[in-house]
Amino acid sequence: MRKLPKSWPADQATTSKAAIAHESAQKQVTGEAVYVDDIPEWPNQLHVATGQSTIAHGNIRRIDLSAVRSAPGVVDVIVQQDIPGDPDISPVFTGDLLLAGEQVNYIGQPIFAVAATSFRAAQQAVALAEIELEPLQPRLTAEDALAHEDFVLATHSIAMGDVEAALANAPNRLQKSMSIRGQEHFYLEGQISLAVPQEDGGMHVFSSSQHPSEVQKLVAHVLGVPLNLVTAEVRRMGGGFGGKESQSAALACMAAVFAARNQRPVKYRMPRKDDMVQTGKRHDFWNQYDVGFSEDGRILGARMILAGKCGCTADLSDGIVDRAMFHADNAYSLNAAEITGYRCRTNTVSNTAFRGFGGPKSMVTTEATIETIAHRLGLDALDVRKRNLYCAEQDETPYGQKVEQHVLPELIEQLESQSDYRARRQAVKQFNNACRWQKKGLALTPVKFGISFTSKHLNQAGALVHIFLDGSVMVNHGGTEMGQGLFTKVAQIVARGLGISVSRIRPSATRTDKVPNTAPTAASAGTDMNGMAALDAVNKIKSALFEFAGEHYRVPVADISLKDDCLWLKDRTIPFEELVKIAYMNRIPLWSSGFYKTPKIGYDRSTGKGRPFYYFSNGAAVSEVVVDMLTGEYKVIRVDILHDVGHSLNPAIDIGQIEGGFIQGMGWLTTEELLWDEHGRIISNSPANYKIPTAHDVPEIFNVALFDRPNTEETAYHSKAVGEPPLMLAISVWCALLDACASVSEYAFTPDLNAPATPEQVLNAIQAAQAYNAEQSANTEESC
Repeated sequence: MRKLPKSWPADQATTSKAAIAHESAQKQVTGEAVYVDDIPEWPNQLHVATGQSTIAHGNIRRIDLSAVRSAPGVVDVIVQQDIPGDPDISPVFTGDLLLAGEQVNYIGQPIFAVAATSFRAAQQAVALAEIELEPLQPRLTAEDALAHEDFVLATHSIAMGDVEAALANAPNRLQKSMSIRGQEHFYLEGQISLAVPQEDGGMHVFSSSQHPSEVQKLVAHVLGVPLNLVTAEVRRMGGGFGGKESQSAALACMAAVFAARNQRPVKYRMPRKDDMVQTGKRHDFWNQYDVGFSEDGRILGARMILAGKCGCTADLSDGIVDRAMFHADNAYSLNAAEITGYRCRTNTVSNTAFRGFGGPKSMVTTEATIETIAHRLGLDALDVRKRNLYCAEQDETPYGQKVEQHVLPELIEQLESQSDYRARRQAVKQFNNACRWQKKGLALTPVKFGISFTSKHLNQAGALVHIFLDGSVMVNHGGTEMGQGLFTKVAQIVARGLGISVSRIRPSATRTDKVPNTAPTAASAGTDMNGMAALDAVNKIKSALFEFAGEHYRVPVADISLKDDCLWLKDRTIPFEELVKIAYMNRIPLWSSGFYKTPKIGYDRSTGKGRPFYYFSNGAAVSEVVVDMLTGEYKVIRVDILHDVGHSLNPAIDIGQIEGGFIQGMGWLTTEELLWDEHGRIISNSPANYKIPTAHDVPEIFNVALFDRPNTEETAYHSKAVGEPPLMLAISVWCALLDACASVSEYAFTPDLNAPATPEQVLNAIQAAQAYNAEQSANTEESC
């Protein structure tokens, strides 16, 4: 019997479309999985550290690095002028410098870099630098940038209908603003790269990156060499969440510059504290809404201003703010809308991609608005949500795309019934009436999330599939594995396409010399694009095999199929290994490349109309919380989720993604508070003062189910993306906290509750509701 690889447990060896384990799970649990920092060090390897700016904005007047150069273990020291090629490593626009030139624009910006024989020697050496900086007035908040019209990129708007008339004629009107803080990625594996010089001036870069092709491109640019001299390789990451889409390139470029200068392997691994200071986060947003609505809670029109805190450069902020604009409707028809997105420049680290891109930052404000409308009208917020859902009668988004698959009305009805929402709503009211020192909150919120890159050219992928003479298969594609199970799902797609057991499949590291010019693994499109590219390669191989088999065995091609590790003919079966050997002897190609480009999409920025998304993923969550009235502390006591993933390729991985995304979103909205001081220095810079969720925060009752409905679009076996949408299901926790705070005033008053809703924020909201009660009581007594 053929021995199975460790990556596929024996009891899962024949499963190509079911809930099998992650391909690296066993290796990760045993410690055998190799990450960049696990690669054995070369005897002459160097390590990198950087000297950083201590002010948020200013001019560099003098740099004296003589003490740094003479420090023990130091081999090389560089400033911007020492970079052989282009020092600008921006992913899309310009301004992201590998090392600062004449000016610094945030605290922590690298000014010089050191390569030494050990990590400790490099770290100790940078402290010896003498740098004179001339401070300039920094801009630190989105509100400040908005007031001064200081933006990294041009403002963009989308609109539909007559907003002015809709607002003016609405019987009810609500104006609201909300501050929503960002989020630290806090991946388990920090930013790291290893550069190894090759012959002919080439460079092999091992990187923890979601975008190997960008690493390749930018390394080539800083070295001043063609791209074909640089190979970027990524086998796996210990988490990414968007933080390694653009930000990882700086480490690869820095290591490569030193490796080229010294012809020695160079590793650049950021300590956690440096990582939290020097790398971008999820954007803070300051949002303003003006909404008109009817007596039954239907939204008649809305004007929205979304101001993203981009930091000192553009990075990926254009697409992030666009995504916030595209998702400002969430699941609801706005009828008439004007949505404007501002890209605010601040003297802070340039913010970047994070799971959901900009979508979560507008969606939470929309859901807060729904809660406030419900309280204003004395209605259940769920009923207001259901009245405003996209449906056949109201299906056009503000950017002109029609919602074609109306999943949410049925999905919400099913979740409402399964979670026993109505009875629990009554139980919450009874609890709140009976209990003075604790209040419960309950909320059911939907998610409608568009799937595709909003930059059309990124919606493409390539793959290679090789069948070897023993019947084993290797798959390579442009997607990267960051723990989300992409490699597992693509292996299952290939196995299913070839009709063989998944144990035959081995995914190989993502490398730019195998599949070139790839998109980042982001936008929840990894499986959609790379899976379809791999399937394209499989279909080319199958076509050749079937044509050969038809001639060789004198059987019509229509009577041939591949399944259960065999070629099935009309009257017999041929084992897959035998088929492969016979095909090889007859010179039939047993490998192929595949390519995929997402169809139907296109957005015209000049008109603000188009179809930026191939389809929508949907879901809904019910969350119940209990809040301490004296401290603002709270506990999430139950969560019920029903999520739409189309026909699931792997229910175990999909449910794991939903659970993990929800908890990460809950952390963003409750405990993870990014804070800067008045000088622009980040003060939430370590695990001691930045609190991600722990096992203690996971609700004791946590029910997750999949809504089994095939994707109507032609995706891999009619599945749907699952990476990002679950994060926004956690908005139900934030809304439940708001619901609990509003219950203090019997829902007559909706207090402000910014995000994250830390216990301090919740206590402030409770006290605001209590102050409202006192004011109303005083007014009543006065009128009497």
